[in-house]
Amino acid sequence: MTSHESPVPHDGRTMRERMLAGELYIADDPQLAAESRRAAVLMQRFNSSDPTDPVARRALLRELLGSFGEGAEIRPPFSCDYGYQIRIGARTFINYGAVLLDVAPITIGEDAQLGPNVQLLTPTHPLDPELRRAKWEAAEPITLGDNVWLGGGVIVLPGVSIGANTVVGAGAVVTKDLPANVVAVGNPARVIRTL
Repeated sequence: MTSHESPVPHDGRTMRERMLAGELYIADDPQLAAESRRAAVLMQRFNSSDPTDPVARRALLRELLGSFGEGAEIRPPFSCDYGYQIRIGARTFINYGAVLLDVAPITIGEDAQLGPNVQLLTPTHPLDPELRRAKWEAAEPITLGDNVWLGGGVIVLPGVSIGANTVVGAGAVVTKDLPANVVAVGNPARVIRTL
């Protein structure tokens, strides 16, 4: 079976349309591959940009991302899949080494803080081995509310929402939604106190 032959029926929609709808799609589709290459070029330019030229850096991020709020900052290196499904609120700070895999939308509110090496991972893969072998995948969105703080090395899994003002301790793996105004730690992350 080649990467484009599959037990999933084709319904006439493009793989990009399927991806944006949150359905199974094939990532090495030519249109998606071109969009991924575009993002890779912009990321390379951003990651090697002059740190004394914040105007040029912001221009690159505005071109790459779906939206990039006033006063927000990302420190390179930064990695994403497509960029256009990432929305970052005003005054949000994202530290070195962030990986935001935006197969599905990633929405980060205002005044959020993401420590170094944070990963927001929207992609999922079928449990069925034949679908995986045929290169099908899907994704679920991630949402971080206003004033969320993710410590260094936090991993947020597909489909998770984290409420406003919540703090997630360094190294935590967030596998399910967290409410607003709590502190969560561990793997899997669990709430240990209310703020």
